[in-house]
Amino acid sequence: MLDTVQITRATVADAPAIWALQQAAYQQEALLYEDYTIAPLMETPEALAGHFARLTFLKAVCADALVGSVRAVEADGACAIGRLIVSPAYQRRGIGTALLHAIEAAFPTAPRYTLFTGARSEGNLRLYARLGYTVYAEETVSGGLVLVHLEKARGR
Repeated sequence: MLDTVQITRATVADAPAIWALQQAAYQQEALLYEDYTIAPLMETPEALAGHFARLTFLKAVCADALVGSVRAVEADGACAIGRLIVSPAYQRRGIGTALLHAIEAAFPTAPRYTLFTGARSEGNLRLYARLGYTVYAEETVSGGLVLVHLEKARGR
């Protein structure tokens, strides 16, 4: 599968497709947390497009279809990675891993990489642990949602 997936830099022209994919991908998380007001589902297409001015977006494309995306920015001594998404129809095929490696490679001088996920998102937590990320903090947010913050030192 991965030999047919191309990961490249996304542009603001990709924003509508990334937004639609984000809406589809985060339905599983919303169901898991019984909360359809989670931030990725509340982000508007306009807000997502506006992030292109300061964030680096990557996209995964297979057979001319957008199947994954991730975004990041380097600030305060870390590369903050966000919204790693893969189409539900393409999950568990290595695309998320490839996107995460690619976004890390896009920030080769960052001393560390950070990201977060929900505490109930066991698949995400397994993936991040397998890729060298460790928990450094937990944060309780509205509705009892607990976010797990993870980090990885460059070169790990």
